[in-house]
Amino acid sequence: MIKKKSKSTRRAFLKRTAALSIAPYIVPDLVLGRGGNIAPSDRIVMGGIGIGGRGSSDLGWMLNEPDVQWVAVCDVRKSRRQVAKNMVDSKYGNKDCAVYSDMRQLLAERTDVDAVLIATGDRWHAPASIMAMRAGKDVYCEKPACHTMAQGQMVVETARRYGRIYQTGAQRLSEPPHVFAIEMARSGRLGQIHTAYADIRWRDGLRRDWLPAETELPKDELDWDAWIGPCPWRPYNSGYVNGGGWYHFYDFATDVAMWGAHTIAQALAGLDMTDVSSIEFEYAGPDKTMVTHLSNGVKLVLVRASGSVWEKCKYWHGACGERFDGPEGWVAAADGYSSTDVSSPAILRDYRKVLDEYVGRTQRRLNHVRNFFDCIRSRRPTVANPEVMYRSMNICLAADICERLKRNLKFDLRKAEFIGDPQANRMRFRVMREPWIV
Repeated sequence: MIKKKSKSTRRAFLKRTAALSIAPYIVPDLVLGRGGNIAPSDRIVMGGIGIGGRGSSDLGWMLNEPDVQWVAVCDVRKSRRQVAKNMVDSKYGNKDCAVYSDMRQLLAERTDVDAVLIATGDRWHAPASIMAMRAGKDVYCEKPACHTMAQGQMVVETARRYGRIYQTGAQRLSEPPHVFAIEMARSGRLGQIHTAYADIRWRDGLRRDWLPAETELPKDELDWDAWIGPCPWRPYNSGYVNGGGWYHFYDFATDVAMWGAHTIAQALAGLDMTDVSSIEFEYAGPDKTMVTHLSNGVKLVLVRASGSVWEKCKYWHGACGERFDGPEGWVAAADGYSSTDVSSPAILRDYRKVLDEYVGRTQRRLNHVRNFFDCIRSRRPTVANPEVMYRSMNICLAADICERLKRNLKFDLRKAEFIGDPQANRMRFRVMREPWIV
């Protein structure tokens, strides 16, 4: 255990460690928490908001980081906050994890919390992130990171104004097979990329109806008003809450962003977007494989693979795939890959070298939550920072709008608005319900 001077604080420790440089795969024990070198008071203190389903997986992932201390969890569902508390208490062998049903209370009371995990339903991702950053917390937020383009812009502006670290849960940006594919495209090893592909697993529309009213549960069991949050009010029905039923309703979810929040970010990471000013969307129709054209001449194809997520498609097998085609060959990656898929075995010759060069150049390790915690200490931008989130989500949401309007659209990426289409521009926003307006 490290002995600290009497005037030292955790905040001061975080500022001191910001000066540390993380060399490829060689990180001081002080940062990693090995050998008991990090005292509890010097750990990154975490809270969680919406810790069920995907959130419980993230919680388990983060609990393994030795320089992180979990102290509080919040969920509007009593059963889920109790499960999360049990996970934390079991890890530390005590009963100390506090539970909250209202995120506003956690954010206001827990001044000791440095950062929060947000893994609510999609409708709450952006508002909760904005509230947390205003409260001085760094944020790891699950994807899709916003419900609308306007919300995404607010996340970017809030992170910048309050100087917060933000990471969205596009974890494949930190996984070796995807990183190798992205780096092969980005570095020019495949020549000038002419076509990129992203798996969007488009659904056949989102429901606009309401389920019939059921008897509402006691507020302590489920705070229904808070569960709905900024979305239009509707009566309680267990079909929304259980089994992710909300995911099929327009008021609560998005379409392309279901997968595109991952894969479009992956595709854009391998392309030179420096001088890309706009993107044109071709209405896909029943086929739902949408062709888009970047203003630099690159074609970005949003692929609707059919059948099971593990069914082989033309470009990859598995879910959440991306692919890059250039004159020197192609590379692709998706879930379940132990290595990148390539057009020629020779492309894999420098696999380890390419990954090592990426880590050295970016000072990012190939671990998404670790990248978040490293950036809390260094105050460097994360791999899935607000700008990365905003650009990829804008393309997801623009594709949704193109499909709803059933016509081609052109989108200005710099102004974040459709060109010459007032109706499409109105669809960049959704009204937020009081009192959940941010």
